[in-house]
Amino acid sequence: MTASFHKGRLGVRLAQDAADLAACQALRHACFFGKPGVDADDFDAVCQHIMIGGEGGLVGTCRVMVLQDGAALSASYAATAYDLSPLAAFERPVMEIGRFCVTPTAGTVDVLRLAWGALTGLVDAHGAGMLIGCSSFAGADPQRHAPALALLGAHHQGPDALRPLRRAARTVSLAGAVPDRRAALAGLPQLLRSYLGMGGWVGDHAVVDDVMDTVHVFTAVAVDAVPPARARALRALAG
Repeated sequence: MTASFHKGRLGVRLAQDAADLAACQALRHACFFGKPGVDADDFDAVCQHIMIGGEGGLVGTCRVMVLQDGAALSASYAATAYDLSPLAAFERPVMEIGRFCVTPTAGTVDVLRLAWGALTGLVDAHGAGMLIGCSSFAGADPQRHAPALALLGAHHQGPDALRPLRRAARTVSLAGAVPDRRAALAGLPQLLRSYLGMGGWVGDHAVVDDVMDTVHVFTAVAVDAVPPARARALRALAG
């Protein structure tokens, strides 16, 4: 891959053509469904696609949709599963991050670091004020993720006035006891942990997605809430 910037053995750039997009879609299918194929939908055509890889090829990808403001969120992927009307009054551009995946052989932390560096560049280029996405837990059985979901409900819910309302057919409240905080933390996906580490928050419910075999939560990060030291480090990474 030709990298826009790199860290160690990995580089990151945006997809440039149909072949790049096809590579992203193939990697997504392999990661999400465990076999060769193409994971594609209509949102791909209106997104930018981040590619992370090295000499061995593509090891991580995600896509980014830039929306003019909160009123445009009805066009987002998240809006197919959540009622985002509480965010409609947000006046700055919003970036939706989706379809993030990493090959099992790649270091998720390293790939995430590069992805966030690229995303920081896009945030600055578009003047985005908020990042949103659907953070997924592998496996569509909510009980499997009950401790982690309860932890989110107890400590990481966003403001009442901004939390999305229910739209999906199958939803689960973020409620319950957290008897073992360490185990609950261990159950959080790495991407979601990075959202929370930057001051992010989640809604008040999770959605069960049988097609993708996941349970996911709406996640948001206000750009102004990102710790300054973290923002400086990401901008330094992106050059």
